[in-house]
Amino acid sequence: MSAPVSTVNDAVLAALATVNDPEIRRPITELGMVRSAEVDEDGAVRVELLLTVAGCPLKDKLRTDITAAVSAVSGVTGVEIDFGVMSPEQRQELQAKLRGGGATEEPVIPFAQPGSRTRVYAVASGKGGVGKSSVTVNLAAALAARGLSVGVVDADIYGHSVPRMLGADGRPTRVEDMIMPPQSHGVKVISIGMFTAGNAAVVWRGPMLHRALQQFLADVYWGDLDVLLLDLPPGTGDVAISLAQLLPNAEILVVTTPQTAAAEVAERAGAIALQTHQRVVGVIENMSWLELPDGSRMEVFGAGGGQTVADSLTQTIGAQVPLLGQVPLDTRVREAGDEGNPIVLAAPDSPAAKALDQVADRLAVRRESLLGKPLGLKPAGR
Repeated sequence: MSAPVSTVNDAVLAALATVNDPEIRRPITELGMVRSAEVDEDGAVRVELLLTVAGCPLKDKLRTDITAAVSAVSGVTGVEIDFGVMSPEQRQELQAKLRGGGATEEPVIPFAQPGSRTRVYAVASGKGGVGKSSVTVNLAAALAARGLSVGVVDADIYGHSVPRMLGADGRPTRVEDMIMPPQSHGVKVISIGMFTAGNAAVVWRGPMLHRALQQFLADVYWGDLDVLLLDLPPGTGDVAISLAQLLPNAEILVVTTPQTAAAEVAERAGAIALQTHQRVVGVIENMSWLELPDGSRMEVFGAGGGQTVADSLTQTIGAQVPLLGQVPLDTRVREAGDEGNPIVLAAPDSPAAKALDQVADRLAVRRESLLGKPLGLKPAGR
């Protein structure tokens, strides 16, 4: 004897509640995407689903997940899915639900709010070519592999490279005036390269750079992130200044090579913290040495630059700036980046991956600052 339709219907609704929207990562039932779900007497299920936008790039993923979840319900003999599209009013309701306020409210940067629990690291360098982007994407992938919710903003507007290095070839989806970021290796990513045609150059002045960074932080739906990494352009220009204004709580992570010339320039990138009143969380020395087959090391770019930068910034800023790690030269870092599969995932036992993993460990367990947090203390009475 088959189960009553009403009982199967309840089980189908419960199964649909286990399916998450691939972009928003919340149940489709909670987001108002399930318009109806009906079960006929023979156990065939018909689901009407409302997509956030027409031509949703993850429509096939939704079809697969819904079919798998509903087919597992006892008594279901088949699943048919009819796709529709949310009305402008429904999208506005969804936007209001995700933002926790009215849809017409001015977007705010969630990471700059006093109650934000997201750790924000701005990865900076004095000059280009020191491997700042490869460090950023590998730290992001390593942190995500630890179960943390991680986002990356490719703030290097002119020299954007993060999407390729993370293998994020998807395009952002817009829901009203919110942007859903693509994901790769468990990391949410946004970059100006996702909005330009082909490999087109971006020719912008300072105010447009500021606005782009502001949109990446406020208009993108990041969800509840544990860590946000920003890959900054080299130097101390417009983007670094805008970052200090938009995210004053961001901590600076300085990347350098052992070379003296690179170290001197890296010191300037870190010393900007004196003007912006941000904390320098540490220094990473990249391309530290090349490990030879006989076990010896060839110091291709010299030695000691990372420690020099850390010591100099400690003295300049007046607070301890540690050398977080030294990452050896490895052609697999470049190969993995070109393939969109960071070396911490592609070759986790390699010396470079182990060094980057150790840095990720230190960033993941950093103690939270008490700055700006109410401590519940009361002045003693006389």
